[in-house]
Amino acid sequence: MKPFSIGGIQMHVSASHSNIPLMKHKIDIMMSVYPWVQMIVCSELSPFGPLTYNALEFPNDAENQFCELAKHHGIWLIPGSMFQKKEGKIYNTSSVINPNGEVVGRYNKMFPFYPYEVGVTGGSEFLIFDVPDVGKFGITICYDMWFPETSRTLAVQGVDVIIHPTLTATIDRDIELSIVQATAAINQCFIFDINGLGDGGTGRSIICGPDGRVMHQASTGEELIPIEIDLDRVKRSREMGVLRLGQPLKSFRDRNVNFEIYQNGIDLPYLKTLGKLYKPTRLDQLKEVLQSDTPKPIDTNVITSMINKLKF
Repeated sequence: MKPFSIGGIQMHVSASHSNIPLMKHKIDIMMSVYPWVQMIVCSELSPFGPLTYNALEFPNDAENQFCELAKHHGIWLIPGSMFQKKEGKIYNTSSVINPNGEVVGRYNKMFPFYPYEVGVTGGSEFLIFDVPDVGKFGITICYDMWFPETSRTLAVQGVDVIIHPTLTATIDRDIELSIVQATAAINQCFIFDINGLGDGGTGRSIICGPDGRVMHQASTGEELIPIEIDLDRVKRSREMGVLRLGQPLKSFRDRNVNFEIYQNGIDLPYLKTLGKLYKPTRLDQLKEVLQSDTPKPIDTNVITSMINKLKF
């Protein structure tokens, strides 16, 4: 058995003020009540909420405070993420801090939640880090998990645990819960998906094991989630199969097919038919009416002209 203890913090997040004092308080409580926890994970954008005007250059005072907190408690700390200003762009950035209070890496969310996460640039580099004598860990953030290539890339490089800070305040949370389970099973790894509350989400954080089964699912209230995992379960699953059945990583390794859709420069004409990536509006419904064959007792040329002049 190779045990390791991770504590998730599902807490209320505000977009109107700093949440760092509350995060410190929750971390102190976690370590007081559960002193055996070795890593703490917070939700996406928990320090300042989901507004880009809070973006900071890195390193910064907020990150330094988390470094001091990690060193004080002797824990690994992933304090959610913060918006980062860098070279005229804004990224959604998660810092990984070791028990010595050192930043061992920063991960920029690869897939901002377009068209809603406006003004944020996607990252292009993965972050994998070793916890000595324990295993390999990787980071993805929220919408990244909707793209299976992100998790698969981590898994084929030996990642045992995917840490996944999330900010989901929308009605697709049920879908995300199923994605977490499926992702854990097909990549045969642990996944810690920690969501916030208030401006930071609707809760229902979820932890899944390498067989895809739910180890814990939180409610919609504040919650400390201390979970001890056995990383030998990952090795066992990958060697013997999910529930001693399918062995997807081995089959992926031994595949006879080359996935041409991933080749650089390949033309994918169907995707071009899907239209631009933008936020739908009620004006789209009016456009549909104007473009239909149904008789309309209005001057459609005038209305169409007005719509074309609008920016939305």
